[in-house]
Amino acid sequence: MPDFATPPLAPLPIAFDADAATLSPQGPVLTRRMSDLEGLFSDHEAWLAATQDEDPVVYRVESSPVPEVDRELPQSITTIQAGSTGGELWMTKGHQHPNHQGEIYLALHGQGGLLMFDGERTEWIDMLPGTIGYIPPGWAHRSVNAGDEPYSFLAVYPGGAGHDYGWVLEHGMGHRVYRGPDGSPEMRPYWA
Repeated sequence: MPDFATPPLAPLPIAFDADAATLSPQGPVLTRRMSDLEGLFSDHEAWLAATQDEDPVVYRVESSPVPEVDRELPQSITTIQAGSTGGELWMTKGHQHPNHQGEIYLALHGQGGLLMFDGERTEWIDMLPGTIGYIPPGWAHRSVNAGDEPYSFLAVYPGGAGHDYGWVLEHGMGHRVYRGPDGSPEMRPYWA
């Protein structure tokens, strides 16, 4: 049930700079380092070494001031750095929306991919600048940097959708993404 006690946000302009991959005014900013991604990479020893070596920033999420509450439609820009850990390409934590809401991503810069899993099927969408990836309700999703430079995308989602990161830790994502011999993303079974 929507929380009608929370007043809706007043109309406001949000400047979207696709070249700089920024939103203004800026809301909360979240920085995820390698140490924040425990349990996500298949090679635990490689992950641990990366956290103890320099604990690099893997991705950053810059949000608009639109709050993540019912009836609102927040936006954010995520930038994933290029890299791999144990051969597995750098990625976001991945999540499922507990309220089974849909979401859209618009690729801005670099080369990425949208990995989705519904508990049985895995889907992959190549994300190049200008591609809109649609995430249907009920699909867990994760973004992956599949290139050699930072990959940025704009996300728009229902504010009350929630983010269940534990679902991915428990169920996986169906497949993992590595760089193949020809440089393109290569999918391998998640639990292999």
